[in-house]
Amino acid sequence: MNRPGKIVCVGRNYVEHAAELGNVVPVRPLLFLKPPSAVIGDGEPIVLPPDSRRVEHEGEIGVVIGARLRSCSEADALSAVAGITCVNDVTARDLQKTDGQWTRAKGFDTFCPVGPRVVPLGELASLDELELICRVNGAERQRGRAADMVFGIPQLLAYISAVMTLEPGDLVATGTPAGVGPLAAGDVVEVEIPGVGILANPVVTAPA
Repeated sequence: MNRPGKIVCVGRNYVEHAAELGNVVPVRPLLFLKPPSAVIGDGEPIVLPPDSRRVEHEGEIGVVIGARLRSCSEADALSAVAGITCVNDVTARDLQKTDGQWTRAKGFDTFCPVGPRVVPLGELASLDELELICRVNGAERQRGRAADMVFGIPQLLAYISAVMTLEPGDLVATGTPAGVGPLAAGDVVEVEIPGVGILANPVVTAPA
């Protein structure tokens, strides 16, 4: 896919994931941004930065915006969706904890794998039936369904569009289910949404 103008992410949108990190579930969507420079495609390497000692995968359902959205209703939100894709919200967990905000932990180059394709909603089952699976070296670590989200996709799009205008090509990462875990050089991490595809990325250390 083309590099998005902005990447709007949602934190703690699955109850069990919030619990595994010792966090409460927010009463309204918890938003943060990843920079477009973090985006890589299927097959490209995730580079472990020397600043972090614990980088983790976060497989997510990604929503690609196809038409301008500003203060839309939940009923109208899906008409502006270009399609669904796989996202890995790679996170330097130690930096997320020490920095007090998430920009550096979420923003390193290569920390937003996206792909392998964008599938229109009309080619998929209902949104609630979308399933997300994340594997590392073939072993399953995460599995969740859109129906398990605290805030569903139409609700997220309506909420975000009341804060900031969503433009064609923007990406919304809808949150990760429980099971996040560390990545090491030599790993291969896969994020799969059945009916959309498998996003696979090797993990490497930063060159000296």
